[in-house]
Amino acid sequence: MNFELDQFSLIAGSPRSHVIIHVPHAGLTIPVDACESIVLTEADLTSEVSVIADTNTQLLALEAYEMSSIKPHLFINNLSRLVVDPERCLDESETMNAVGMGAVYTQTHDGQTLRDAGFDPQPLVERYFRPYSESLSALVAQILTNEDRVVIIDLHSYATNTLPYEIHQNDARPELCIGIDDFHTSEHLVDLVAKSFDYFDEVEINQPFKGTYVPIYFYGVDARVQSVMLELRKDAYCAEVPTDVRFKQTAIAIAELVQALSK
Repeated sequence: MNFELDQFSLIAGSPRSHVIIHVPHAGLTIPVDACESIVLTEADLTSEVSVIADTNTQLLALEAYEMSSIKPHLFINNLSRLVVDPERCLDESETMNAVGMGAVYTQTHDGQTLRDAGFDPQPLVERYFRPYSESLSALVAQILTNEDRVVIIDLHSYATNTLPYEIHQNDARPELCIGIDDFHTSEHLVDLVAKSFDYFDEVEINQPFKGTYVPIYFYGVDARVQSVMLELRKDAYCAEVPTDVRFKQTAIAIAELVQALSK
């Protein structure tokens, strides 16, 4: 069953598929209620939305879906991460709180004020963060009842040049960064990713971004939920030009990974 809300879209995969492609940061839309707390000018906000987006990663996921004989499930965030960032933690363990980019951002990518210091993030957390997390968790739970395993492909992209907000400023910036978690990412899963993207010359593990997304209900407690993050450098897949051969090649690689995981 497919459905689309203002906040996110779920496109169902094949009945026995246990693969989810998660696209959390491609959205460009900010609802009015989320915009009210933002202090940027309209022009600056438009620029920030574009800079911080994982450009056209939703199109990569959709193309990979169409190419796959065993369709993965797609879970796509339709809203900008400036509304809420669904992959952040809500507590003090979130390292991005240090740069004002926790679950609800208070600073821009270059350290400017996005929301004033007295801003209360809780209404946005309740309206957007929790429903998103609960819906994705429900999808994972549903698949587990049928397949007893889930693999999340956590699809991202990142700027060619280091942005000021990035904590690991001196890390490598490969064409593909494979984000892994010690508990939720097996060596076999990493090997399958490397094989599917073997045309990339530059591949690193957890550089410049570390870890991968697992819904909090399953994180650290259920090894049946496997996850791997694909961080694609924007120039490597020609992010702004979906008709470019590099974009198509990247979509094919994701589809090949889906098929390998579906066996």
